[in-house]
Amino acid sequence: MQQPQLDRRSLLRGALATAALAGTASFAGCAGSASDTPASSGAPAASGSGSAAAGAADNPFGVAQGSKVEAVVFNGGYGIDYAENAGKIMSGASFKPSVQVAPSTQIGTELQPRFAGGNPPDVIDNSGKDLIGISAIVDQLEDLSSVIDAKNLEGGTIRDTLYNGVLEPGTIDGKLAVINYVLTVYATWYSSSLFEENGWTPPKTWEEAYELGTKAKAKNKFLFLWGKEAATYYQTMAIGSAIKEGGDETRLALDNMQANCWSQKPVQDVFTAMKKIIDAGMVKPGGSGTQFTAAQAQWSNNQDALLYPSGSWIENEMKKQTKDGFKMMGLSDFSVTDAPKLGAKALHSTAGEGYIVPSKAANPAGGKEFMRVMLSKEAATNFAKTKLAPTIVKDTVPTDAFGSTALASQIKLLEEAGDAIYSWQFVDYYGTNKDQLVLWNSFLDGKMDVATLTKELQKITDTIREDSSIKKYTAK
Repeated sequence: MQQPQLDRRSLLRGALATAALAGTASFAGCAGSASDTPASSGAPAASGSGSAAAGAADNPFGVAQGSKVEAVVFNGGYGIDYAENAGKIMSGASFKPSVQVAPSTQIGTELQPRFAGGNPPDVIDNSGKDLIGISAIVDQLEDLSSVIDAKNLEGGTIRDTLYNGVLEPGTIDGKLAVINYVLTVYATWYSSSLFEENGWTPPKTWEEAYELGTKAKAKNKFLFLWGKEAATYYQTMAIGSAIKEGGDETRLALDNMQANCWSQKPVQDVFTAMKKIIDAGMVKPGGSGTQFTAAQAQWSNNQDALLYPSGSWIENEMKKQTKDGFKMMGLSDFSVTDAPKLGAKALHSTAGEGYIVPSKAANPAGGKEFMRVMLSKEAATNFAKTKLAPTIVKDTVPTDAFGSTALASQIKLLEEAGDAIYSWQFVDYYGTNKDQLVLWNSFLDGKMDVATLTKELQKITDTIREDSSIKKYTAK
């Protein structure tokens, strides 16, 4: 079986660099068209009965007149109202579809049985801690190239409106199986007003973070805190930090599930630095028994801790539980030394919120039409404005970043990183997060040492690598 080839270091350089420039420019023009996937050979036939004609300007996939479209959307940091907005736009089409958008916080638990039963929803936002590993269902998904090559609601070809490189994460063996909708910056977030008030300097290395933790304790505050469902946010932080420090060699070993990949020196150095902070009492205890948004509110509203690692959805997720004047800003992953291989400004960022259309859905044509609407300028601008995060559609964020310090901070981080953008795929692709959550809750609780964490993470990796029934990919 041929393995898909994924270049994790470079696939989003053009996209994210362009996003940074777009955030500081006037949006008078586009930066050029993406060329990620070959054009589709044709649109699918109409689903179900009806009079809608496939290929019509407002119905390129031939969605049946009055047919039902079922979308299941992960109800996480971005909520589902942006998808409901797309559903309302779609419902106004001439073929009068009935669009139902349902929330889920357990995509895998709720929808894997429906895949097995041959009746999955028409379109799914496969995201969250319980997402379905793409390796298990890739052969059951539609190729979405026809969506990208269709016209958007404004009349332009969708492919030409996207940032460069954003389709590669969802392209497997030449098939566009997943459209990742949101450009996500992974950072360690902090209150710039709190730091200014206390004269604190945001840390760049793990040693500086430890020193900051000492100052935090003097103010009866913690350096970090966590919630049980989001313990692996610290795994994301640790992997990003190790890759920044060790470079491509570290990234490839982890992403390709190599033997002893968790024992690499950069990984061990980061784990050891984290353990030092945990053992010093700088992490607020009790996270393994605290619901994650409640824990996050202890950071954003109560300011019990100074720092919190998360994707850029954090501002929107906590907007109703953030202290007035918080001025949220982000830091790129800490390095171990002052001279990490990828550079001090290197940044973990990628496209996320992976949308899929199952082939055995009742109305896959309707699922594709839903994605066509999502990728319109109208829907994408609504997302950027209401969620304070950019989608993969260009020219949707103004220079003032809608007044958001967090969004402005993302643009600055992307601009400073330039080409030094990195990411990985193995956690989502193989669906390992659920098992890793148990380990990270124990580690952050101070109940697990570095050696045990390493051994147990490697065990998960080795089990997948040695299982010939699991379709593998090769990162490059």
